[in-house]
Amino acid sequence: MPVAGGTPPPEVAAALEKVAALQAEALKDSKWVGDNFAEQSRAMHFGERETESIHGSATSKEAQELLEEGIPVTPLLIPVVPPEELN
Repeated sequence: MPVAGGTPPPEVAAALEKVAALQAEALKDSKWVGDNFAEQSRAMHFGERETESIHGSATSKEAQELLEEGIPVTPLLIPVVPPEELN
Protein backbone atom coordinates (compact mmCIF):
# COMPACT_ATOMS: atom_id res chain seq x y z
CA MET A 1 0.00 0.00 0.00
CA PRO A 2 1.47 3.42 -0.97
CA VAL A 3 2.17 5.99 1.71
CA ALA A 4 1.68 9.61 0.68
CA GLY A 5 2.77 12.63 2.64
CA GLY A 6 3.77 10.72 5.72
CA THR A 7 6.43 8.64 7.32
CA PRO A 8 6.53 5.01 6.26
CA PRO A 9 6.05 2.34 8.92
CA PRO A 10 9.28 1.52 10.80
CA GLU A 11 9.61 -1.87 9.06
CA VAL A 12 9.42 -0.22 5.63
CA ALA A 13 11.88 2.51 6.60
CA ALA A 14 14.33 -0.11 7.91
CA ALA A 15 14.00 -2.20 4.73
CA LEU A 16 14.59 0.86 2.51
CA GLU A 17 17.65 1.82 4.56
CA LYS A 18 19.05 -1.69 4.13
CA VAL A 19 18.39 -1.67 0.36
CA ALA A 20 20.03 1.77 0.09
CA ALA A 21 23.09 0.58 2.03
CA LEU A 22 23.43 -2.57 -0.11
CA GLN A 23 23.09 -0.55 -3.30
CA ALA A 24 25.68 1.99 -2.11
CA GLU A 25 28.09 -0.85 -1.36
CA ALA A 26 27.50 -2.37 -4.80
CA LEU A 27 28.13 0.98 -6.50
CA LYS A 28 31.21 1.81 -4.46
CA ASP A 29 33.53 0.45 -7.17
CA SER A 30 31.25 1.32 -10.08
CA LYS A 31 31.93 4.19 -12.49
CA TRP A 32 29.23 6.77 -13.18
CA VAL A 33 28.76 7.17 -16.96
CA GLY A 34 25.64 9.36 -16.87
CA ASP A 35 23.51 9.43 -19.99
CA ASN A 36 26.10 7.34 -21.86
CA PHE A 37 25.05 4.17 -20.04
CA ALA A 38 23.53 2.37 -23.05
CA GLU A 39 26.42 3.32 -25.34
CA GLN A 40 29.07 2.29 -22.79
CA SER A 41 27.27 -0.99 -22.02
CA ARG A 42 27.23 -1.88 -25.72
CA ALA A 43 30.90 -0.96 -26.12
CA MET A 44 31.86 -3.31 -23.27
CA HIS A 45 29.59 -6.08 -24.55
CA PHE A 46 31.11 -5.94 -28.03
CA GLY A 47 34.70 -5.70 -26.74
CA GLU A 48 35.20 -2.11 -27.87
CA ARG A 49 36.25 -1.00 -24.40
CA GLU A 50 37.51 -2.54 -21.19
CA THR A 51 34.87 -4.25 -19.08
CA GLU A 52 34.15 -2.60 -15.74
CA SER A 53 31.24 -2.02 -13.42
CA ILE A 54 29.28 1.05 -14.53
CA HIS A 55 26.07 2.81 -13.64
CA GLY A 56 24.22 5.71 -15.20
CA SER A 57 20.98 6.78 -16.82
CA ALA A 58 18.99 5.01 -19.50
CA THR A 59 15.45 5.33 -20.71
CA SER A 60 13.09 2.38 -20.38
CA LYS A 61 13.36 1.91 -24.13
CA GLU A 62 17.20 1.88 -24.02
CA ALA A 63 17.18 -0.63 -21.16
CA GLN A 64 14.74 -2.88 -23.03
CA GLU A 65 16.88 -2.71 -26.19
CA LEU A 66 19.99 -3.65 -24.19
CA LEU A 67 18.19 -6.67 -22.74
CA GLU A 68 16.95 -7.69 -26.20
CA GLU A 69 20.55 -7.51 -27.44
CA GLY A 70 21.62 -9.89 -24.66
CA ILE A 71 23.35 -7.20 -22.61
CA PRO A 72 22.60 -7.71 -18.91
CA VAL A 73 21.37 -4.61 -17.06
CA THR A 74 19.76 -4.20 -13.68
CA PRO A 75 17.68 -1.22 -12.57
CA LEU A 76 18.72 0.54 -9.40
CA LEU A 77 16.03 0.41 -6.73
CA ILE A 78 17.08 3.63 -5.02
CA PRO A 79 17.62 6.76 -7.18
CA VAL A 80 21.25 7.86 -7.50
CA VAL A 81 22.30 11.50 -7.45
CA PRO A 82 24.78 12.16 -10.29
CA PRO A 83 28.20 13.16 -8.91
CA GLU A 84 28.05 16.58 -10.57
CA GLU A 85 24.87 17.36 -8.61
CA LEU A 86 26.34 16.57 -5.18
CA ASN A 87 27.31 19.47 -2.92
